[in-house]
Amino acid sequence: MLISQTAKPIRKQPFYRHLYAQVILAIVAGITLGHFWPEAGTAMKPLGDAFIKLVKMIIVPVIFLTVSTGIGSMSDLGKVGRVVGKSMVYFLFFSTLALMIGLCVGNIAQPGAGLNIDPATLDGAAVQGYADHAHESTLVGFLLSIIPNTMMGAFSEGNILQVLFIAVLFGLALASAGEPGKPVLEFLQAVTAPIFKLVSILMNAAPIGAFGGMAFTVGQYGVGSIANLVKLVIAFYFTAFFFVVVVLGAVARFNGFSIFSLLRYIKEELLVVLGTSSSEAALPSLMQKMEAAGATKSVVGLVIPTGYSFNLDGTNIYMTMAVLFIAQAVGIDLSLGEQVVLLLVAMLSSKGAAGITGAGFITLAATLSVVPSVPVAGMALILGVDRFMSECRALTNLVGNAVACLVVARWEGELDEDRLRAALSGNAGAGSSSPQQPETASE
Repeated sequence: MLISQTAKPIRKQPFYRHLYAQVILAIVAGITLGHFWPEAGTAMKPLGDAFIKLVKMIIVPVIFLTVSTGIGSMSDLGKVGRVVGKSMVYFLFFSTLALMIGLCVGNIAQPGAGLNIDPATLDGAAVQGYADHAHESTLVGFLLSIIPNTMMGAFSEGNILQVLFIAVLFGLALASAGEPGKPVLEFLQAVTAPIFKLVSILMNAAPIGAFGGMAFTVGQYGVGSIANLVKLVIAFYFTAFFFVVVVLGAVARFNGFSIFSLLRYIKEELLVVLGTSSSEAALPSLMQKMEAAGATKSVVGLVIPTGYSFNLDGTNIYMTMAVLFIAQAVGIDLSLGEQVVLLLVAMLSSKGAAGITGAGFITLAATLSVVPSVPVAGMALILGVDRFMSECRALTNLVGNAVACLVVARWEGELDEDRLRAALSGNAGAGSSSPQQPETASE
């Protein structure tokens, strides 16, 4: 007599086993340590720095392998130009829109009004380093810097745009080589699997990095340091939230998916960025998730890394609001013409300082240096809270690039709608960057 076997029930993983839960707990622990024991919190900085270095270590091979194999496997090389062209049109439109929204909110909220600060009392020495760097960051210089001095130099320095430039050229060469290039393409495709497995392994350290980054931020600057600038911080966070939910939400809805479902899908990456204040910390796993959500490898490889330099929605909102705050704080009334010039300058300077550490503050210095009526020394007014706003900048930039990737993929007909729906509904285990979430139900 055969005895029917009852199917083994699928056990749901405990809350604490999920990466996002571990990162949340680490952030709370970091805030607690930094607030009550500031010196100990500040000493945790190496933990956050070490995690960011670990992730940056893997960014170069991820971009090179993803882009070169994606393009190398294309039969239609004209598609590369179309993807890049559509991406740039998208980036330019929404970057400009972000600048305009920041400008509107800054004029309505008036966060700096009433401070009545004498410009002569400002300490320009505190921000001189950013201002000097801004003068070096011209648009022409930025474009020339995309071409590396040597091919290997781009890999050793870890410059994202230089690696992307080489990867595109190498991918085109692979596709053009035909049959002789196939063994190289197959080898690179085989190497891609263990590289992405390494990304999953490194993401296990995300809670440690988030703990160290948040403990340092709160311990060094203190939550109380934003009290006198709370209006600016609140206005900036509100504007970024509005841009993500309303503007990007409308774009997502028009393209067949929900912005809230996307935010839920990339929650681990968002929490890592929140803890480390670095959007680069989530770049490899974001690329992995976008591919798992149905976007082709070639589109992901071209749109995401390029967007990290050209699609900085959060940084753009920050720049216009920060300039208006400084002008209002020192009693300078910018005319409509000056504000239009400000918008145009900010649009260019945000590209000229792309990929530079502290780009948000450097682009602000570059913008102020071209708007002479607002003193560059006024940056000292927001230096203390810049770290708190950098987290929101990075989060907004990350979401903006995730939306851009899916939209451009859909425009190009390179988005698997079924896989996207499955991923955003939580039915695609392979889409997770967390090693705690297995691809199969059985153990």
